[in-house]
Amino acid sequence: MADLADTTADPVLTDVSDGLATITINRPDAMNAMNTAAKVALRDALRAAADDPAVRAVLLTATGRAFCVGQDLKEHVAKLSEARESDGGNALSTVREHYNPIVRAITEMEKPVVAGVNGVAAGAGFGFALAADYRVVADSASFNTSFAGVALTADSGVSWTLPRLIGASRAADLLFFPRSITAREAHELGIANRVVPSADLAKEARAVARALAEGPTVAYAALKASMAYGAGHTLTETLEKEDELQTRAGASRDHTIAVEAFLSKQPAKYLGA
Repeated sequence: MADLADTTADPVLTDVSDGLATITINRPDAMNAMNTAAKVALRDALRAAADDPAVRAVLLTATGRAFCVGQDLKEHVAKLSEARESDGGNALSTVREHYNPIVRAITEMEKPVVAGVNGVAAGAGFGFALAADYRVVADSASFNTSFAGVALTADSGVSWTLPRLIGASRAADLLFFPRSITAREAHELGIANRVVPSADLAKEARAVARALAEGPTVAYAALKASMAYGAGHTLTETLEKEDELQTRAGASRDHTIAVEAFLSKQPAKYLGA
């Protein structure tokens, strides 16, 4: 976030501590635009966090004054030129190779992901934030779909996540007529879960992610799965899915801990299992 210094040339930084993986996009001089190295590093960091049994929640954030402005257009122009010269190359294969896997890693991991949005989130960067389960946003941050502004369609899941958060009509407006959305408007639209002073973003986003890392991980995984399933299935099908997931959550050690803590009027200390 804004309080993290750029101490390394690595485009993505990862820190795992007490069940929380903090993954930080680290190209502040480029407003965290995604070149190939950054996309590969972010994809791999998210996959590693998903697979690490010691990680119970993920905080995705960035250094500098931007969260992520999407594709690095300087690199993209070079790839467009290469594609023309090779007569058939695909300069946008990065959607399949990088952006889709990044978004799927966020949405499909069986643990909650918090986006700490410290600054502008545009294009694919907007998509990463939307893919997260919870968004803590600095009051100076902003969002922009951007895609139509460079004659492209939406990627990084924005055509799926944005209409579900704010409705099809509002999503169409923001996609066809890209503009900067302030943090306040993002909160009013339902994009931002919390808006906090910029100076407090690092602390507040970490507190939210820390609370989730200390919570009932199996139940959180089931909640993610049930909401994703319900978005594309009937009520009857979703009820059946809820039954399946509730059986799994009910068999977890954390459910027993929660019930015993409730009966003893003591705070629950979850194990994440």
